[in-house]
Amino acid sequence: MLKLYYSPGACSLAPHIALEEAGAPYEVERVDLRAGAQRQGAYLAVNPKGRVPALLTDRGILTEAPVILGYIAQTHPDAHLAPIGDPFAFADMQAFNLFLATTLHVAFAHIFRPERYAEGEAAATAMRAKAPESLAAAFALIEERFADGRPFVQGQSYTVADPYLFTFSRWLAARRLDGQPLGRLADYPHVAAHHARVGERPAVVKVRAAEAAG
Repeated sequence: MLKLYYSPGACSLAPHIALEEAGAPYEVERVDLRAGAQRQGAYLAVNPKGRVPALLTDRGILTEAPVILGYIAQTHPDAHLAPIGDPFAFADMQAFNLFLATTLHVAFAHIFRPERYAEGEAAATAMRAKAPESLAAAFALIEERFADGRPFVQGQSYTVADPYLFTFSRWLAARRLDGQPLGRLADYPHVAAHHARVGERPAVVKVRAAEAAG
């Protein structure tokens, strides 16, 4: 059985949803990021990077959300969570997921985890000041992707890219810095519509409720 190490509301939300969408037999273990459990020996033995998600499989542990999402889709082909039979389309999906991981997620991290990138309050302040601009640029590119009227990231078909985007659009809508919103989801109507559409899926509702319950 697969085992997902997650933290509520973190980017591990996306593979958690994907596992549910796939109908996979799985269990979860919560990692308390606020308590620093990700930096303690028990979890570092699972993932020495000290991050979530991590996925325990019968062949070992996988880390990095885009990799885990791709693995879930490929090992559960009947769920049709990726264009597995089309190498270009699959690569295009992975390119989008990597953009979320390396650009959008990093912009959020500049706000909430500036110590990963530089030392000192001056550097942290500068990163936090720049981050909203970076977020706006990234979401503008994503908004443009949906300009052709597609309901999902890859077009008409729901894939593992959709809960991944949902996770970050949720962050934009919900998270605050010094009491102020990081941006307005309403400024990106296509992304906002996607967020609402994905949020209504039964698997998403179920997983969010489970994570909220702890």
